[in-house]
Amino acid sequence: MISKDPNNYEADLTIPYFAMKLAKENGFETKVIIGEGERKAFNLPELEKNMDCDLLVLFLRRVALSTEQMQLIKKHIADGKPILGIRTANHAFSVTEKDIPSGHEDWWEFVPEILGHENKGYGAAKFATQVKAEKKVGKGILKAITQSEWQSQGNLYLMENSLDKKAKVILSGTSDGKTMPVAYTRKYGDSKVFYTSLGYPTDFVHPNFNQMLVNAIDWTLTIK
Repeated sequence: MISKDPNNYEADLTIPYFAMKLAKENGFETKVIIGEGERKAFNLPELEKNMDCDLLVLFLRRVALSTEQMQLIKKHIADGKPILGIRTANHAFSVTEKDIPSGHEDWWEFVPEILGHENKGYGAAKFATQVKAEKKVGKGILKAITQSEWQSQGNLYLMENSLDKKAKVILSGTSDGKTMPVAYTRKYGDSKVFYTSLGYPTDFVHPNFNQMLVNAIDWTLTIK
């Protein structure tokens, strides 16, 4: 599920291509839903027809959905199914505009309750992020990755010390003198949750990032 806007890091271009490769090379059945409409009354076309999915992937930025669509997402999580969030998912449903139309709703609690951290803003846009593995490369979500460090051209997302203490940090990122988790796993009830604040357009041409996403999908779906 993605939103197309100038501040969503070209998710409408990177995610469809990644999903196509995922289906072709890894055998997954994928469905990309590009949302439409204004942020205060956003719609995810055909969401209702695809809620039998095993995994929801979110790369959305500050949208309010109809109550019916939001309840479908909440039910997916309540049923113990997994969630994978990329970059702007840490403010996916955090709508800053006022006067959300009747029948639509935001969900500010999604980030602290489901993703397990608080959005504390962004590092300076002019600084890239030095990415470092916090787990042993070659295993788990870092399977088939040989580099323990690399660079992302995207700026660092900040969460200060708000991350769930039970979360397992996979990658950290350093930029402009600050170091933050940039990829981690956690549990919300029975739901497996993976989040990465990476997802800058050029990240999708980096083999380490793509491999990590594939591994994270395998982890959420308990595929070994």
